[in-house]
Order: sequence, then structure tokens, then C-alpha cells
Amino acid sequence: MRRLRSAVADPVAAQRKEFERIVASGARTAFGREHGVEQGMGVEAFQQAVPVRDYEGLKPWIDRAVAGEADVVWPGRPMYFCKTSGTTSGAKYIPLTRESMPNHIGSARNALLAYIAETGDARFVDGRMIFLQGSPELGRTAGGIPVGRLSGIVAHHVPQVLQRNRMPTWETNCIADWEEKVEAIVRETARADLRLISGIPSWVQMYYERLLAHTGAANVKQVFPNFSLFVFGGVAFEPYRERFRALVGGEVPAVELYPASEGFLAFQDAREADGMLLNVADGIHFEFIPADRYFDVDRPRLTVGEVRLGVNYAVVLTTTAGLMAYDLGDTVRFTSLEPARVVVTGRVKHFTSAFGEHVIAEEVEGALAEGVAAAGGEVVEFHVAPEVAPAEGLPYHEWCIEFSRVPGDVGAFAAAVDAALQRRNPYYRDLIQGGVLRPAVIRQVAAGGFADAMRASGRLGGQNKPPRLANARTFASLLP
Repeated sequence: MRRLRSAVADPVAAQRKEFERIVASGARTAFGREHGVEQGMGVEAFQQAVPVRDYEGLKPWIDRAVAGEADVVWPGRPMYFCKTSGTTSGAKYIPLTRESMPNHIGSARNALLAYIAETGDARFVDGRMIFLQGSPELGRTAGGIPVGRLSGIVAHHVPQVLQRNRMPTWETNCIADWEEKVEAIVRETARADLRLISGIPSWVQMYYERLLAHTGAANVKQVFPNFSLFVFGGVAFEPYRERFRALVGGEVPAVELYPASEGFLAFQDAREADGMLLNVADGIHFEFIPADRYFDVDRPRLTVGEVRLGVNYAVVLTTTAGLMAYDLGDTVRFTSLEPARVVVTGRVKHFTSAFGEHVIAEEVEGALAEGVAAAGGEVVEFHVAPEVAPAEGLPYHEWCIEFSRVPGDVGAFAAAVDAALQRRNPYYRDLIQGGVLRPAVIRQVAAGGFADAMRASGRLGGQNKPPRLANARTFASLLP
């Protein structure tokens, strides 16, 4: 915690130390030698030597490590490989090393400790806790290194003080079919003194709904009267807020995390703070590319000391797991510089710009929240896709929304959403006002439609999330 306090006070100095120690180890690897990485080199020299790459760009070196070769991306061999869904190359294998594991374990711990320190509320420690996660069963790579889902790997390293109250059981967590697993979790937890619930909001929502169907209770608080803390990450919570309030039976304090297979980037350290505290002293060196220059040949790579408030940045990581200048694919916006705090605004490749509007996740999530506030309704899930060649009339953005409670006036809801998006995105506003696009069209998705679409695409459950935005109608076409 001393390192954490120091990092809060001086994030630039903390990042300098992380960079120096990561580069010192990286210089002793095949990747480092091939790129001229040297101990003591500065950030500018590093940026000239090591270009930004996504997973596909680093795959040749990672494949060598997966095969069992030592000293490729980090000294020695990784402790684990985290297997996650990829794009053009299929599954991705993200290395986890002895030096990087504390980042994944300690960040969640620090978030809970910060909550206790601020509120004085540690009731959840005395009751049961549930973590909706992937299977803890591990396989082996061709090189003999343990491999599994991140949440399953982390489950092997949860502190003993939390293990004794942890749910569900090992056997239940190992169930492969997500829907069968959720039903088993419901049966196992329905009579427990559950006090902390953690997971991606969309899958926690499914758990709540199945729990209430199983118990016949009106809300989650009736089932778990001591439920006192919700821990979440992966997606913005705001679109789910009204639905969660109805399911739970009121508000429950929440703590937001920013975990990824490549590193645990940030966590909420104060309830009233805007954004999450960036992990600047925990095995990650950050670079940031202004999102509006992401595709430029000469795009700048900024450090924590060079960023500005209110700008969208693509995130680039160099880590103690052996990833160097790794393009994470996420975008963030700084809400504070000292301490360094961020909010996640979306994915570099997840946006709607079929007409040049470049609408991002933060904008549609905010517009949807305004629509609910203005016209009512409760949203289960949503997806925005362009309709570029309608049978008649102008093109438009189609908002595919699964409601748990449909707004009384869907037309007023659509108008409120569209007006809110115009306020957030001037390019979209110009297209509407210029008669290029017509206002947003709402398509009501049948109950369970998003789960059906995720199942059809082979991505139901675990850490998978429905896409918020798309430039094509691939996902929209799966929705009933």
C-alpha cells in the first residue's frame, strides 16, 4: 500500500520506475535483443525501437513461448497462458509471469481495501461471496505450460482469507455450459448468506433473474438481506443501473474494476471519485495514442505525464508479462491527472462510423441513459448497428434493445436517445441535420434475444460481452 500511496502522489515518477525495471528484464529476452532494447534506455529510444503492435503483430514471439521456448518475451518461461478469444488468428494466448501475477491478484485486493478504508464497512468479509467467472480447470500448451481463462487462473491465487467464504464450489465452477452453470450456482447459493457478488453486469443480471425465478422472491435483497457490495468490470454499468435497481430492490454499493488478460489496469479507489485509479506502480508502463490520430502514420505515443483531461486515448501496454508496446484495443479518457484516474470509453475497433460519424461506446451508453431518464423503461441489453440500405427512406442507426420494461412511449424514448447522441457527437448531429441520416430507430428485441445471439455465435457466458456497437450487421442479424 505504501507503493500505492506514492504512485497516487506522483504517477509520473511511478511510471518511470516501472519502465526502467520492465526494460531491464525485457533486454534479456529474444524479443528485446531483436529490437535493440537495452537496460537504461529512455522512453523515446524505446518508442523508436519497438513499434506498437496488437496481438497479431506479437504472435510470432508468443507462439514460440507457447511452444515452450524460454526467454522469448520475458526471462524464463511464463507461469501460465491466459486463453481468450481472438480475431483473425483464433484464440489468443496471453502470457502471465511470476512478476505479473501480483498485479492481477493485488489490484482486486486493493480495491476492496480502499472501499473498507473509506466506508468502514467490512460486513461482506463475514459472509459468503460469489464470483461469476470462467472454469478454474487448466489445460497445457504444447510446451507444457498451464493454460486457462484469466478468471479461472486467478481463482487458484485468491487469498486464503477469502477462499473459505467463496462461492460457488469448485465442481460448479467447472461446468462448461454457461446456462447449466448459472442454474447450478442459483441452486447452490439460494440459501446462503451472500454479501458480495462480483462479475460482468450482463451475466450477473442473468444470475439475478434466474435466482428470483427459482426462489419466487420479489427482489435479490429478499433472498440475501445482507448483500452489501457489488464488484463489477468489463463494461459500463450505467446502462444496467435501472434494471439492477429493480432486480436487487434498491441500490447496493458498487466497486468498479478494470481487469484485462493483459493486465489489471485500474480500480475504483474512492466512491465519489470520477474514474478509476490507474495502476501506475504495478508492473505496467502505459502509453496513450490520441484516438483521433490512431490511424495516422506518425501517431504520437504519450506517457502519463503528457496526457490531457477529456481526450479519448487508445491504450498501449508494456508489462512484466513480456508484452512490449502492446495495443490493448481499449480507449480511455482521463478524469484526473494527479492522481491518474480514467474511465473506459470503448474499443478502438468497436464503433459505428458507416457514415463518417465515429460514434463510440461512451456516447451511446450516455445517450441511452438519458433516454431512460426522459421516457422511462428498463434495458436488459442493447446493440447499435447501421442500416445503410433500408427498403425505403434514409439510412439510420438501428438500436436493438431488449427491454425488461418497455417505455410507455417508444417514440419519445427514441427521440430522447437520438437528441442525446446528437449533443454528444457533432458529426452525427451534422448528418441528421443535413438530411443524410434519419433519426435513430428502435428495434425491440424479444426476451432472451441477446443470450440467444451470444449462444449462436458461440460466446455465451464467461468473460464474453455482447458488442455495444458495430459497423456491420453481423451481430444485429442474430438478434430476434
